Amino acid sequence: MELQQKDIKKRLFDLQDIEYKEFQTKLMPTVEGDRVIGVRTPDLRRLAKELKGTEEAEAFLRDLPHLYYEENNLHGFLLEYIKDYDACVQAVDAFLPYVDNWATCDTMSPKVFKKHLPELLEQIRVWMASEHTYTVRYGIGMLMRYYLEDAFRPEYLQWVSEVQSDEYYINMMVAWYFATALAKQYDAAILYVQEKRLPLWIHNKTIQKACESYRIDDSRKAYLRSLRLKQQKDSAK
Repeated sequence: MELQQKDIKKRLFDLQDIEYKEFQTKLMPTVEGDRVIGVRTPDLRRLAKELKGTEEAEAFLRDLPHLYYEENNLHGFLLEYIKDYDACVQAVDAFLPYVDNWATCDTMSPKVFKKHLPELLEQIRVWMASEHTYTVRYGIGMLMRYYLEDAFRPEYLQWVSEVQSDEYYINMMVAWYFATALAKQYDAAILYVQEKRLPLWIHNKTIQKACESYRIDDSRKAYLRSLRLKQQKDSAK
C-alpha cells in the first residue's frame, strides 16, 4: 500500500504547475502553502478517471488522512465514481471529517446521488446537523445542487435558514444557497429577504451574490438592492 501511495504522490508532483500553486494558495487561507502541490483540476479529474476501480485507488481511499490538498481533491473525484449509493454515502462520511477547505468541499459531487434523491435528503439533514464546518457546508451544497428545481419544496429554505454558525465558510454557503434560490425559486426565496428572516451579514451577502448572478433580471436586482440592510460591521457573525 505504501508504494502505491508514493506512486500517486509522484504522479501528482509530475503534474505540478508552480504558478498555479501560487494562485491556488491565495484562494485557500485555511490550507498551508506547503500542503499545496499545484495541480489543475482537469488534470486531477483525468487522473481520477484513470485510477477508478483499481486496487491502487481503493488503497488510496482507505489511506486517510492525506497530507496534500490535491490528494484530498483526488479522493473526492474518486468518490464520484462509486456506483452503489450506500457505499458512496459511507465513503463520503468517512472522508468529510478530513475536508479542510471550501474548494475540496464544493467540487465533490458523486454521480449516484442524483438517482437517490429521497434517501439523500435524509443524509443531508444529518450533514447539516454536524459540528464540522465543511460537513455542514457540504450538506447545504448538496441541497442547493439537487433540490432547487423539480425536487424543490419550500421547507428546504427553512432548513437552511435555521443553520446557525459563526463560521465564515458556513455562512457564505447559506448566502450562496439563498442567492441561487432567488434565481431558481424566486417567489419562495424572496420572502426570507423581505421579512428579514436571515442574519444581517447573510441577508446582505445573499443580495450581493444574487445581484452578481446573470440568472436574475435587472428589475429584480434593483428590488433586491432596495432591501439591503445597514450594518455596523461587515462580519459573518
